[in-house]
Amino acid sequence: MSLGGARARLVALTRDLKARWEWTRTVWSDARAAEFEKQFLEPLWSEVQRTAADLENLDRLLRQIEADCE
Repeated sequence: MSLGGARARLVALTRDLKARWEWTRTVWSDARAAEFEKQFLEPLWSEVQRTAADLENLDRLLRQIEADCE
């Protein structure tokens, strides 16, 4: 799998997790749910966003290196 493919899969899985969490919040809406979201999910969303950007940059760099070597 290419880095672009890995990035796309990471983003898609995160989108699915967010949708499932939104559904979960419709039935779990107490203080513990808010605490869970703040402690675990918000940092995860941020980290996935940074990782996706890093994977995109790394993929671009590797393609440039490959083109330079041809």
